[in-house]
Formats: sequence, C-alpha cells, structure tokens
Amino acid sequence: MTEFIGGWLLPLIYATGCVLACRRVQRHWAVARLTAAAALAATTAAAAAALLWSRWGEIAVDALGLTAAMLVAVLGWVIINYSARYLSGEPGQARFVRALLFTLGAVGLLVVSRHLAVMVLAWTATSLGLHHLLTFYRERKAAQVVAHKKFLVSRCAEACLLVALLLVYQTVGTLSLEGLGTFLTTVDSLPLSLHVAALLFALAAILKTAQLPLHGWLIQVMEAPTPVSALLHAGVVNIGGFVLIRLAGLLSLAPAAQTLLVVVGSLTAVLAGLVMLTRISIKVRLAWSTCAQMGFMLMEIGLGLYELALLHLVAHSLYKAHAFLAAGDTVQAAREGDLLAAGRASRSPLWYLAALALSGGVVAGSAALWQLVLPALAVPLVALFIVALGLASLLWFEYTAPPALLRGMLQLAALTQLYLLWHLLFAGLAPAPAAVAWPLVLWVALSFTLFYVAQVWLRCYPQGRFARTVYPWAYCGFYLDETFTRLTFRIWPLQLSPIQAQTLTNRIPLMQGNRL
Repeated sequence: MTEFIGGWLLPLIYATGCVLACRRVQRHWAVARLTAAAALAATTAAAAAALLWSRWGEIAVDALGLTAAMLVAVLGWVIINYSARYLSGEPGQARFVRALLFTLGAVGLLVVSRHLAVMVLAWTATSLGLHHLLTFYRERKAAQVVAHKKFLVSRCAEACLLVALLLVYQTVGTLSLEGLGTFLTTVDSLPLSLHVAALLFALAAILKTAQLPLHGWLIQVMEAPTPVSALLHAGVVNIGGFVLIRLAGLLSLAPAAQTLLVVVGSLTAVLAGLVMLTRISIKVRLAWSTCAQMGFMLMEIGLGLYELALLHLVAHSLYKAHAFLAAGDTVQAAREGDLLAAGRASRSPLWYLAALALSGGVVAGSAALWQLVLPALAVPLVALFIVALGLASLLWFEYTAPPALLRGMLQLAALTQLYLLWHLLFAGLAPAPAAVAWPLVLWVALSFTLFYVAQVWLRCYPQGRFARTVYPWAYCGFYLDETFTRLTFRIWPLQLSPIQAQTLTNRIPLMQGNRL
C-alpha cells in the first residue's frame, strides 16, 4: 500500500502558508484563508485521483491516510474561517495564525506519512504548536498552568515513543510501516522487544488522549480561544487513535497492549461519562465528553475493532468541531442532561430495562437483515451490544402517548440503519478486525451494563441515597486530577508572582465548572 497521490501537498501547503504568514504580517488572515482553501482543494483533488487510480490502476491506495487528510483539510478550512471572525480586534492575531498553520501542517504531515520516525516527529511538532495556541492569552495565568501540565504529559508520552522507536528499529531494522508489516507476517509470535514497544505506543496514546487520571489538562484548557478548543477536541486529541490504527498489525499480536487499552479506555469512558452529567459549564461538559469518547475509541482499538474506531474518530471530530464552534446553541440541549434533574421520573426501572431489550431487538434484527443482503458485512456482537445500550436512551421519555413511542422507535430504527451503513462504508478504510481474548469482551460488556444501570437508577431516584453518594464524587471528578496536579508542580514548578498566584486561585472554580 502506498501513500495516495498528492498526499504530501497537504503539509506542504500549510508549511508554505506558515512561512508567508511570517513575512506578510499585515495580511495574515488573507494568507490563512488562501492556505486553507488551497489545502482543501488540493486534498479533494488528490482524493479523487487516488480513488480513480485505485479503481483502474494497479496501486493500492492508503485509504486510512486519505480519510484522515480529508478530515484535516475540512476542519482546517472551517476553523481558520471561524477564527478570523472570532479573534477580530484581538492583539496578537498574526502570532495565532502562524501557530495555527504550523499545527495544521504538522497534523497533515503525520496523517500522510508511513514512516514511524516522521510520524513521531510530526506528533511532537503538533504538541509544540498547540502549546503556543493554548497560551495565546499570555496574561491569563490559568492558561499558563494548564499548558504547563500538558507540556509535561506530552513530553512523557514522547519519551515512550522514542523508546518504542528504538525497540522497533533494533528488532525489525526499519521504521517504515511497510517494513514492519512485512516483518510481522514472517513471525508466529512477537519478540519481547516488540511487546514492550506495543505497550509503549499504547501508553503514549493514553497520555496524549487525556485518559484518567492524567486528564486534567484537557478539562482545564478553556482559557484558550474557542477555535483552539475546537482544534484540540476535534483533531489533535484524536491523533493517538489514528497512530494506533496505523499500528493495528502490531497491536493485534500484543495482548498486553490490548488489555491496557481496553481497561484504561473503558474505565475512562464510564467515569468521565458520569462526571460529564454533573457539569454546568458547556465547554467543560464538552471537554469531559471528549475524555470519555477518547476512552471509548481506545477501548475499540484494544478490542481489535479498528474500522469502528476510525468511524468513531471521524464522527467525533466532526461533532466536536461543530459543538465547540456553536457552543452557544447547545446550552438548552446540555441542560436537559443534568444528573440530578428536578422532579422524579414517572417510569419504573423496569421500563428502562424494557427499553434496552427493545433497542437490542431492533439492533440485532437490523444487523441480521443487513447480513442477509450483504454476507460480507460482519459486525462483532460486542459492538452491537454497545450500540443497543447507547440507542436505548431514545426510548427514555416520560410520556405515555402512542406518538411518543412511535417517534422513539422510528428514531431508533433510523439511527441503527445509519450506523450499519457507516460501518459498511468504513469497513474497507481500516485494518480488518483482530481476535481478542474473551475476558476483555466480558469486561467491556459488564462495564457498560453497570453504567447503563447506574444511569437508570439515577434517573428514577435522583434524590435517593445512591445519587446523593455518587454526585459529590462525580462532581469533583472522583478527585483523580488533584494528585497528578501536585505531582506535576513538584517535578517542575511553574513560577508565579504572589498577585498571579492569587488571580489563579480565584479563577480555579471557574476552570472546574463549579456551581454559582
């Protein structure tokens, strides 16, 4: 498999735009808009050429890189045009444009490259560019503190990546993905060095995707401009999942790495999902949602469901870009999901269990019908089970009128068909599913079943003992970030003046999303 035709145009165009923005300081937004439009046009043309070439030519196209490059080009175009309006009148816009173009160029380089060393260097460059964006408001010391925490976490992740690269090169003799893939086809089991390398790649992805308990920096980056939040949550934080999908062949042969991803990812998804329900700040709620979604994506990769992880990555990127850039429109919708909603649900817990059974029946029946028409379509049972759990909430209404039930059923059936359709479309873009140990599948099924039961119980008894016990812990993020924060400043203190420290102390409640 080769890089798609013209793939290197994406990082090249962004790099050119960054250089021009440095020279034409007074026309920085014109340069940025032109760069974004050129990157989108070039990537679209390259994608069309690649599809035609793969259909009538003899070369297999890097479908994964093509998909990610299109995603980067689209998001870059949207975020740059939004930023030009959002930052109108702000000082330091030229500095923002340079950092934004540099970051997008680094991401573009990462997704089109098929060499591990280039990918790691581009990932590091992305982190450094994002650091400058997060500290755009230099007078806001809360932003400086959060960027400081992220800087340390990222450097730890890059240390893991460096050791992993050395182990891969020592064992395989090359850092190209093609060479690694060829080596993996010649061995029956991985040598110890590659098991360790797979674990280090997984650990680096966990650090870079803000998994618990090292998640605090992602939750507290709200001091940055909204376009930076959109870029971080819709693009940069997803890179860990993309890199692991690239390394699917290695991870599929490394049970220890799979176990680490499944356990950490599922725990993060469940705990962050509970915390998200207690937030009142829209951007903080979205940040906790990103933390949970990244955990879910890593769990899918650990289960060997690479095509589902890619679908999740693309869908999450598009959703979070829209959610952050239109955060004002999501206030009313977000308020409806409060953990301790006023009043008492009129339904009994049995209703919600029946909703799950009904959702499971629709999902399983739809999958069976699709497989009759398309025998090649195979969706793992654990994936169908999780989809049924997620869609069951469409039947969580308190009205007894038949139209409400009919509307919920129609929405459930429509979303199920849409999910299966997208699964079919993404099946050829990512590596084939890998076998995984059944205890991991059982762990995931049990984790999300308990999560569903907890949500039902909290909904039915919002003033009960269980809710009153869980709410303070969930509201405080289960106190997981405090220890890490203290350790961070013990390892590498950030110097603040007394006035700056007092300002930071006064702003921390707002960063955490506390109630007024």
